[in-house]
Amino acid sequence: MRLVVLSALMVAVVGCAVAASVWASDCEAKKPNLGKLRHVVIFKFKDGTTPEQIKKIEDAFRALPTKIPQVLDFEWGTNNSPEHHDQGFTHCFFLTFADEAARAAYLPHPAHKAFGKLLHPYLDKVMVIDYVAKD
Repeated sequence: MRLVVLSALMVAVVGCAVAASVWASDCEAKKPNLGKLRHVVIFKFKDGTTPEQIKKIEDAFRALPTKIPQVLDFEWGTNNSPEHHDQGFTHCFFLTFADEAARAAYLPHPAHKAFGKLLHPYLDKVMVIDYVAKD
């Protein structure tokens, strides 16, 4: 009888360990950017900037991850908030880097600098926020 209870207890402990391991890996899969550096860039374009000019800028920014290997992840979109707190900012670009060293390589990269030259004539304001992703 004692052997049966001890065996059942061991099965329960192993089961809990396996469940905890699965839960931890599931959490990592859902939040793969924890601990990574996030770089958020928000643009407000000058009045009179045409949709064609904005599209050219969108395309150029979207191309940066193919030119700069330090960019691990990239997404972007345009404002659709109903709250009206955007202060005229319309475009948000969201980049992920492994760490500060990767960001330090990105900022002076020739492709990033060329993008800045393309953007400059149309840019009214820019806001940049960087942070390390936390749970």
